[in-house]
Amino acid sequence: MVKVTINGKTIQVKEGTRILDAAAQAGSPVFTLCYLKDLNEIGACRVCVVEVEGYAKLVTACNNTVVDGMVIHTNSPKVRESRRNNVELILSQHDCQCATCVRSGNCQLQKIANDLGILDIAFEKKLPKRNWPMDFPLIRDAKKCIKCMRCIQVCDKVQGLGIWDVAGTGSRTTVDVAGNKKITEADCALCGQCITHCPVGALRERDDVSRAFDALADPEKITVVQVAPAVRTAWGETLGLSREFATVKRLVAALRRMGFDYIFDTTFSADLTIMEEASEFLEKVKHPENAKFPMFTSCCPGWVRFLKSQYPQMTDQLSTAKSPQQMFGAIAKSYYAKLLKVNPSKICSISIMPCVAKKQECDIPVMNDAGAGQDVDLVLTTREVDRMIRAEHMDLQALEEEEFDMPLGMGTGAGVIFGATGGVMEAALRSAYYFVTGENPDPDAFRKVRGMDGWKEAEFNLAGQTLKVAVASGLGNTRKLMEAIQKGEVSYHFVEIMACPGGCAGGGGQPIAEGQELAGERGEVLYGLDRQNNLRFSHENPSVKKCYEDYLGEPLSHLAHQLLHTDHSAWKMPGEA
Repeated sequence: MVKVTINGKTIQVKEGTRILDAAAQAGSPVFTLCYLKDLNEIGACRVCVVEVEGYAKLVTACNNTVVDGMVIHTNSPKVRESRRNNVELILSQHDCQCATCVRSGNCQLQKIANDLGILDIAFEKKLPKRNWPMDFPLIRDAKKCIKCMRCIQVCDKVQGLGIWDVAGTGSRTTVDVAGNKKITEADCALCGQCITHCPVGALRERDDVSRAFDALADPEKITVVQVAPAVRTAWGETLGLSREFATVKRLVAALRRMGFDYIFDTTFSADLTIMEEASEFLEKVKHPENAKFPMFTSCCPGWVRFLKSQYPQMTDQLSTAKSPQQMFGAIAKSYYAKLLKVNPSKICSISIMPCVAKKQECDIPVMNDAGAGQDVDLVLTTREVDRMIRAEHMDLQALEEEEFDMPLGMGTGAGVIFGATGGVMEAALRSAYYFVTGENPDPDAFRKVRGMDGWKEAEFNLAGQTLKVAVASGLGNTRKLMEAIQKGEVSYHFVEIMACPGGCAGGGGQPIAEGQELAGERGEVLYGLDRQNNLRFSHENPSVKKCYEDYLGEPLSHLAHQLLHTDHSAWKMPGEA
């Protein structure tokens, strides 16, 4: 332990403690802008500078540590002047039209400028030109980039893709797509982690809110919306609602007030996915001579993009089952259109997802198997639906809970946990056990695949056969697993991958909480909902059973293959041969 004095208060902290952390312990938190713990500690913004007695120059608090006897001033006149100048310099190269920025009210730069009372900028305004394909699912606005380098660090250190890099020199230094490529030429997985770690509005998803409102206003369209499992854990965060109050049933009420005709739960098609994927897996286990192992889950489009760009030779090991989003779209424009007795072309299928990659997935040309255009017409992130709710100016506290519509609003606990890392694997094993033995296992028998560890392994006995499975979340962890598989260091029968750390709960389309990683907390909500559900096995979903009885026939039937499965090699990533 060492003694340090911060703003006149002497405290003891562990040797090697950052000045930033010591100041917080002393009750004098320091301003930060570019800092992310254990990820971005480079002092790029110079906003966290402090004065240390005996040092001629100010020092950054984020990447300097205390020493015994150090006397620190976090708000001396010298610090205030430097901090203010640094922020004003950043603002001089930043598009400050906050009223039209997607991050207004949730922007770290805006907060710091407000806290410092900056009302005018003394420096000449210089903004870079913006040149970006505005139809791409991920949008970068160069005029708002503050060169904090967070996006570079997240993509390199967590996701291991290196999409972003420093470009230019001197005053022209900025961030751009690595390798002098256009974003449409890069191997971007569209995980969106760069968006959720950007402190300003320089990175965002393509905004499809206007398209959604246009669909709602079209009297010729029947708007059918699906809500993904992970959305229910987070939609109320930026609306000032507690997790306990912001239930999915209150989201249903909000969507109904907006004018959506039918509101359904993606957990229905998550259960449908399990019926197909678990059946496909068991067929491979029964006939190993015709199969390649491991079989990979295919629910996460960010992961599919990663595999196709980084390990294209293993694309044929992906489950052919579509993601729950795409299965839902195909069923909405076929089976449900038949139930409604309407032309499928009248249905506008909209998804609310915690994901940016879903925007690309719905536009894949081969995702049109219901024969009425794209099976899913447009995707909204959790952030976008929150913006729609704000635009409606609802009294959210007055919302009463309302039920999903039926029959596609029925889901099980197994479908709910799709939103957490390991959830797809666990749900599949629950039903696979039943398909083999004719009996349900303990619903929690496969809980070893739960948790936030980036790479988890487990072995389970399935009717006398040992199955080896693995789960990974985050593409950096995924690369380690894939390399180990390729080298023969590990072998599995079944592998689940989620592109975002923690799974969909930590998705790139979820609300942004500065400096917080909430995937674990949101995931626990999903497991709690699973425990409370009377139905915890996908094969027991009565709506799914009815869909098979009246329409699909059985899992892996000809019609099921036509509507619910896909050929992942039918479209290409930019660098894919």
